[in-house]
Amino acid sequence: MIRIPCPYCGLRDHDEFVYMGDAGRARPTIGAEASDAGLWLAYAYDRANPRGPHLEFWQHLHGCRAIVKLLRDTETHRVLAAGLPGEALSAGED
Repeated sequence: MIRIPCPYCGLRDHDEFVYMGDAGRARPTIGAEASDAGLWLAYAYDRANPRGPHLEFWQHLHGCRAIVKLLRDTETHRVLAAGLPGEALSAGED
């Protein structure tokens, strides 16, 4: 079971949260070399399936409704670090 530390509510079960997506993806910039449609298509549908530490967004839907940024090991499901969306996370934090 994944336990997620909400910055406002404390440690909670993952059942209270909804996965919102990859926090490491950058939105495409308009006017790049490839067609804009191709960039947005890749941004919307192409997904990596990482093994190991991965940045993710989760929303505390059944709590304070805050969006939480996690650094989670996808192999063990261990949460390595958590914070607010604008924070930089590293594996040394908890």
